[in-house]
Amino acid sequence: MTLAAFDPGPEAGFLLGVLAWCATAAGVFGILTVGILMSLQLRHGVPGEKAEHLRGLTIVMIACVIAASAGPLVQALGSLTL
Repeated sequence: MTLAAFDPGPEAGFLLGVLAWCATAAGVFGILTVGILMSLQLRHGVPGEKAEHLRGLTIVMIACVIAASAGPLVQALGSLTL
């Protein structure tokens, strides 16, 4: 008994493209949101002020890296045959 190779077809490529654009838009929105919060919550001399903003920016950047690496990872895996 042999298993047929998994072929997702052209719809999967379209879906990955749409998800990549959505992830990019979400990343840009996240960076803009962190920047807006930084400007609204400007407090001089408060200990730990920059750590809060850096934490938010780090989370957004890690999410962007994960989303950006999903497409190439799927392409590197190939046809997913068993």
